Amino acid sequence: MSSPDSPTGRKAPQPGVSLEKAQKARRKFMQSVGLTAGVVGLSLLGYIPIVNARASRLRPPGALNEPDFLSSCIKCGQCVQVCPVQAIKLGDIDDGFGLGVPYIAPRDQACDFSCDAVQCILACPTGALTYKKPAFLDTRDGAPLARPPILKAKEKDPEPTLNLKERFGVARLARPESCLAVQGKGFKGQARGGDFRGEMRYMDVDRWKPVPVREHPYERGVCDLCVTECPIKDAIAMVGFVAPDGSRRFKPVVLEQCVGCGVCEMICPAEPAAIVVEAQAVWKEGQA
Repeated sequence: MSSPDSPTGRKAPQPGVSLEKAQKARRKFMQSVGLTAGVVGLSLLGYIPIVNARASRLRPPGALNEPDFLSSCIKCGQCVQVCPVQAIKLGDIDDGFGLGVPYIAPRDQACDFSCDAVQCILACPTGALTYKKPAFLDTRDGAPLARPPILKAKEKDPEPTLNLKERFGVARLARPESCLAVQGKGFKGQARGGDFRGEMRYMDVDRWKPVPVREHPYERGVCDLCVTECPIKDAIAMVGFVAPDGSRRFKPVVLEQCVGCGVCEMICPAEPAAIVVEAQAVWKEGQA
């Protein structure tokens, strides 16, 4: 007996139902493709700094070597919260593997050790920032400090040193032709202009409360701000030399006690800065 739906007795196809299923399957497939592309795209963002070969970030004091630091830091932001001058920031999306990882941009805001005891190290829960590196981790030649750094703000205290064993960078006179001292010039006014938002501790104002740099103008016959404002004793000095015209000039010379805090770069009135800090750099014999 034949079916009323078909002269052959077979059930007639339901084209509407088949089309709907096909459309649902297609939508599901496209959603899966989109999700996969998104995951892959986000993963590839981690390689952007490598592809662009961008310079490494200056990490906070006591940071482990970069690979160890990146694997140890849990991006909790505790170091950011305790920094009195807000020098520590968290990496943005374009930092790739450094997304959410703390760093310092010294030209914008350097670490001037206003906390006296390197509070970011004390706040770090994982040891990514540490006073003393574990014995099983490598120590690069030139990274250890020859002796404990003396903090100028604590020089008259019973214990004036910082408990730092390794530098986290080294300053370098990258543009001597831009240095006012090398040019034989002085400086008068706000070191970075009236719009600069950076802060520093000035002992003659308040030991515990950093103030905006723009509120602390200078007047120097020969510019020496990178030397006088350096928070570490014997980290940088002005050294005389004879210029081609026979006049006596001065230039800043970085010394072995440099820890890489970046104050010299922040306070330099030249634009761009004549002196800069190289992240994770080490001290080399004869560097001065």
